[in-house]
Amino acid sequence: MLKGFKDFIMRGNVVDLAVAVVIGAAFGAVVNSFVKDILMAIIGAIFGKPNFNSLTFGLGDGEVRYGAFLTELVTFLLIAAAIYFVVVAPMNYLAERRRRGQAVEEELSNEEKMVILLERIAQK
Repeated sequence: MLKGFKDFIMRGNVVDLAVAVVIGAAFGAVVNSFVKDILMAIIGAIFGKPNFNSLTFGLGDGEVRYGAFLTELVTFLLIAAAIYFVVVAPMNYLAERRRRGQAVEEELSNEEKMVILLERIAQK
């Protein structure tokens, strides 16, 4: 029974998945910090406040906190935009160059090579 568990854990896809989860969590923290600490601060400078949590209206005896929803909606859109412009668009560009047969690896920075390596690991 333990041998079967060891074989399961040592399979490549389990290890790849574990690495992807750890890197994904770390990358998520970076993206969240970028959005909350930089982009939301810029929005705060433009609109006068970095979040809209204080926006509410009364409804009967209750209070509808639509500002908190707006803040989370803006945060989601900023995270989606950051991921698209920092990860998806560059990867699509590299994939297109690779499809056209152009050499890409020689021109890439170490960070770009790391992204390609992680993509190849994820595809296995």
